[in-house]
Amino acid sequence: MAPEAVSPEEARRRKIVGVNADTVTNVTSTDFPGHYPGEDHTWSLEKFEKNFRIEFHKNEPLDAVFSLIGIDASIANAFRRILLAEIPTLAIEHVFVHNNTSIVQDEVLAARLGLVPLTGRLEGLNWMQFYPKPAHATDDDTLAARDDAADHNTVVLKLQIECSWARNIEKGETDPDKLYVNSNVYAKNIIFEPTGRQHQEFPEPDGVIRPVNPDILLAKMRPGQVIDLDMHCVKGIGADHAKFSPVATASYRLLPTIDIISSILGDDARKFARCFPKGVIALEDVTEEESGEMGSGYEGMAGEKKAVVRNTFGDTVSRECLRHEEFAGKVKLGRVRDHFIFSVESTGQFESDLLFLESVKTLKAKCSRLKRSLDDIMR
Repeated sequence: MAPEAVSPEEARRRKIVGVNADTVTNVTSTDFPGHYPGEDHTWSLEKFEKNFRIEFHKNEPLDAVFSLIGIDASIANAFRRILLAEIPTLAIEHVFVHNNTSIVQDEVLAARLGLVPLTGRLEGLNWMQFYPKPAHATDDDTLAARDDAADHNTVVLKLQIECSWARNIEKGETDPDKLYVNSNVYAKNIIFEPTGRQHQEFPEPDGVIRPVNPDILLAKMRPGQVIDLDMHCVKGIGADHAKFSPVATASYRLLPTIDIISSILGDDARKFARCFPKGVIALEDVTEEESGEMGSGYEGMAGEKKAVVRNTFGDTVSRECLRHEEFAGKVKLGRVRDHFIFSVESTGQFESDLLFLESVKTLKAKCSRLKRSLDDIMR
């Protein structure tokens, strides 16, 4: 017996998560075998390739917005979690303070330095390997005694700066920027010291390891105060520490839907438009054809303003329109279950679109490991 065909209207209804004034309905996926008698919902690669789409809405080096359409929530959420916690990046791990007479305590300064995003030549960053952590290290002395640092797993940075009085100061001057030299310590004062093959992997001037934003303020000093320290950078993942996360944020939302099921005209239409962000709802004139069509809801209203849906992408689903009695029964709000709008903001070490590709590679590698483990179990 051939599977029954599903009408487009019914297929769309099943994909919409209902957003009501106080509840959310139809939240569970039903496209799996056996849920609907006589319908075939077995997963197939051919059907997935036919329905799956990627649409980019914004693609800038540090900010990308794109849609994944026709994918399950579990896979979309896996990409999000991998972006946050499983893509390796380079960050400052160890800070060796030789002299610090500023008012910023050593441990506070070290924590600030660790959170400074770094960047460099992409090929060099991919060439870097993970630093081999001691198996049973319990304190800093054990770490210091173990010398596994090498050019392929550790990057050395230096910060040496001293604050002094400026010359030729006018009498009565109070501006610290004119009174002192090096009173503000910025990320741009961090210097990269390459060793071994790092000279080729991170060439000057654009390939060197450096802060993404050179104007990050690290400390303030006054004449006579000094900061002198070395930093060792290693690769890590966000699951170990947030400083290794390659993204400032990685999130997704479902595409909103707005269905106007009864005409909204005149002042009500203007009020309805104000219930949504600008550009989501438009006001159009009722045409002569619409006013003359029986059952359209616009009979005899030629030239009157009506509310129409222009762009649901910009809607925040605030449900403001559901608070007003005049719109009761005239509008339905929802979200498309398999349309995920991703927003990826990179911290700067990698471009945002490349980060998503890396998350795909990571998920593919994890699936391969799982498949090999299952094969070993079945032997």
